[in-house]
Amino acid sequence: MPWLSWPSARGRSRGEARAVVTVEDVRAVASPLPRSYEVLVRDRVKFRVGRIVYLAFSADETVMGFAFPKEERDALVASEPGKFLLPGGSDLRYNWVLVRLGAIGREEMGELVLDAWRMVVPKRVAAAHLAAGGPAGKPAHP
Repeated sequence: MPWLSWPSARGRSRGEARAVVTVEDVRAVASPLPRSYEVLVRDRVKFRVGRIVYLAFSADETVMGFAFPKEERDALVASEPGKFLLPGGSDLRYNWVLVRLGAIGREEMGELVLDAWRMVVPKRVAAAHLAAGGPAGKPAHP
C-alpha cells in the first residue's frame, strides 16, 4: 500500500480554522468499519480488528496512536514534527505513530483512521467495503 499520499503531504493553509478533532469524531469514522470495534483498556479508548489495535488514545484524549508502516514513520514525523510523534521506546517495535488531535482536521483524521484500519483488516474485507461504496474516511451514515 503506497503511503505517498500521506494526508500531511497534501498540506493545508496555515490560517485555516478547524474544530479540534475529538474521540467522538474518530468513533464516527472507525465504528462503522467492518470488523472494527471499540474497547476500553485501563481507561483508554482503543479500536481493534480482532485482537489487533489500530487506534488508541492518550489518557487525556489529545493524542491518537494509529497503525502506520515502521519503515515510513521517521519520514512522516520529520515532515511535520509539530503534528506527528514517534511512539515511546517500548512501542517502536510496532507499526505505530502518534498524532496530536489538535493539529489535524476531520478530513485528515478520517484518512488516517481508514489507512490504519486497512493495515490490519484482511485485504479482501477492505476491498469489498470500498467497492460497496463504503466510506473512504467518512462515517457510513450521512
